[in-house]
Amino acid sequence: MSTVTPPGTQSPAPDTIRSGTHTPARARLGWRLRFGLLSLIWGFSFLLIKVGTGGYAPFQVTLGRLVFGTAVLVAAMAVKRERLPRGARLWGHMAVAAFFLNALPFSLFAYAELTIPSTLAGICNATSPLWGMALSVVALSEDRPTRVRVAGLGLGFVGVLTVLGAWQGFHGLDASGTAMALLASLSYPVGWIYVRRTLTGTGHSHLSMTGAQLLLATVQLAVVTPLFTGVPDHLAVVPLLAIAALGALGTGLAVLIQYGLVAEVGPTTAQMVTYFIPVIATAAGVAILGESLRWTTPVGAVIVLAGAALTQVRRKGA
Repeated sequence: MSTVTPPGTQSPAPDTIRSGTHTPARARLGWRLRFGLLSLIWGFSFLLIKVGTGGYAPFQVTLGRLVFGTAVLVAAMAVKRERLPRGARLWGHMAVAAFFLNALPFSLFAYAELTIPSTLAGICNATSPLWGMALSVVALSEDRPTRVRVAGLGLGFVGVLTVLGAWQGFHGLDASGTAMALLASLSYPVGWIYVRRTLTGTGHSHLSMTGAQLLLATVQLAVVTPLFTGVPDHLAVVPLLAIAALGALGTGLAVLIQYGLVAEVGPTTAQMVTYFIPVIATAAGVAILGESLRWTTPVGAVIVLAGAALTQVRRKGA
């Protein structure tokens, strides 16, 4: 569930909610409803991963998620009569993007939630903007940091340490599971930076490019999964339904909503969904799964989100 807007992405249309801009009330309500729906879908995705891994191996959860998600995008492409991109070089770059934006983070989150609560996984996902800002300094020479953004980066990682209870020696925390969740959140900005360097200006629509990307990620998991897991002994219905919802809603439909929001209100507004996901993930994990919640989790999450927000502040005129 990538919530990172590709660095330097230009939206097809400018932000519609601006001072002095008159937008019909129905349009304002429409994008807000879709924004709320996207927040709910991605917020509940961590709960669905947890339920899915209760009946199937992590790679099986990821493969199922990609199969259902790809099916949604293929159906959308068929309705809009769009074709997959062509060119071996283009598909090679998309295969790398599929690995970093889908196959790797989806698998890491599934493995992480074998040993950590879904609430922690959702908060780890919110660190993606922090990783993105840190990486852009190294990989994107034109994206120079301001003092405010550097302060946000430092504040964000203080929040991470607070969530993990660093001063208590990370007591009661599974180190490997937490590391995998943080690595998954790091994988998203790595993928977007690669996309910016290799796949901008291709002339293909977001729908066709994303459809191809998910298709490639599905193939990657279809190759890897049999090597590490066997055929399930029995059909676990509830976990299977969770995987189907995770793929069709959390991967397929969510991508369609996300790109629609970017086109309508711009990437800056659309990416603010990042700040709602951990709140919803935490509420869902506690209320539905009965996961415990230490005071360090919500306090640290607030600090992480504040830091992430500061890393998105740009110079005037940028």
